[in-house]
Amino acid sequence: MAAAIMDCTNWDEDVYRDSILQHRETLCRTVFRTAFAPNPGNSNSNPDVIVTACSDGSIASYSISSCLGLGFGNARAAHNLLVAEPNFLIQGHEGPAYDVKFYGHGEDSLLLSCGDDGRIRGWKWKEIADFDMPGQGGNMQPVIDLVNPQHKGPWSALSPIPENNAVAVDTQNGSIFAAAGDSCAYCWDLEKSKIKTVFRGHSDYLHCIVAQSSHSQIITGSEDGTIRIWDCKSGKCVERINPGKEKSLKDASPYISCIALDDSDSWLACGSGRSLSLWNLLACECVSRMSTNASVQDVLFDNNQILAVGTEPVVSRFDMNGDTISKIQCAPQSSFSVSLHSSGVVAVAGYGALVDIISQFGSHLCTFRCRGL
Repeated sequence: MAAAIMDCTNWDEDVYRDSILQHRETLCRTVFRTAFAPNPGNSNSNPDVIVTACSDGSIASYSISSCLGLGFGNARAAHNLLVAEPNFLIQGHEGPAYDVKFYGHGEDSLLLSCGDDGRIRGWKWKEIADFDMPGQGGNMQPVIDLVNPQHKGPWSALSPIPENNAVAVDTQNGSIFAAAGDSCAYCWDLEKSKIKTVFRGHSDYLHCIVAQSSHSQIITGSEDGTIRIWDCKSGKCVERINPGKEKSLKDASPYISCIALDDSDSWLACGSGRSLSLWNLLACECVSRMSTNASVQDVLFDNNQILAVGTEPVVSRFDMNGDTISKIQCAPQSSFSVSLHSSGVVAVAGYGALVDIISQFGSHLCTFRCRGL
């Protein structure tokens, strides 16, 4: 292959320097969460749009079919991947955006996000989907903007606004739940934009939260190493799980990094250090455990199987007995998010602003790098 010819007479050092800095900044950005957008009509058809929450505070949507059509790389050549052009891009938060969730179904759903600024923001998904200026959206105002309360200290001094690390939704009761950095979980009334319940009991900040709608409960995981189950009506803790006390979980960490509920609300998967554990919630008993080569950072259920990602470029699949089914290489060297579409397509995202789309058969459909603000 012939070497590219550079015209030194048109050399612009400032442009070159800016391009190097921009490239380095891109490699250092992280996608903390992804969510597949609702499919109009058939929810089981292949996904077309995925939404990302990034460390620069951006919330963006990308067309998977467009990335496929442009031939966006594969997981083995992550360092050479091009930056994909988003359908929609907005400054969602001051500081990193940590989570995105859809509230409701179809075009009438809300896109929710939370971040380091202690806010939960929501946009009408139909307005985002119909946006006709690709890559822009800075003037679109959220229809929901909730801010965590500050706490009074000595001489009535106010604490910083605690960050939101994760959100969960309960559409039946019109509630949004937030896992916050002040060791509390908050239940927000969506219609009134007011806090309904504060869940107090953890001794350190919360990493994760899920809603157990069938029992009117939420489950939280904390830096203090415990999982707590809360009654939403009373706000009281009804059960406490401490995976670190399980002698069989030798690779468990003193903190809970991620949790996931299955569709029946009967089984809970918990990530803690280089260990995964599966709990029967009715008996509040650990029934199986899995050791991983790296710390687990996200987990979910796929029917009777468990998917996990963490600080290695691998997405692991386990059965309910704790046996490994498969390990698939993925693009991010460290992954913070694994998302599942109803069609079986999986998205893995993390360091380097990389998103890897994997088919239900384990093949890589496309891999792209997210654009920054």
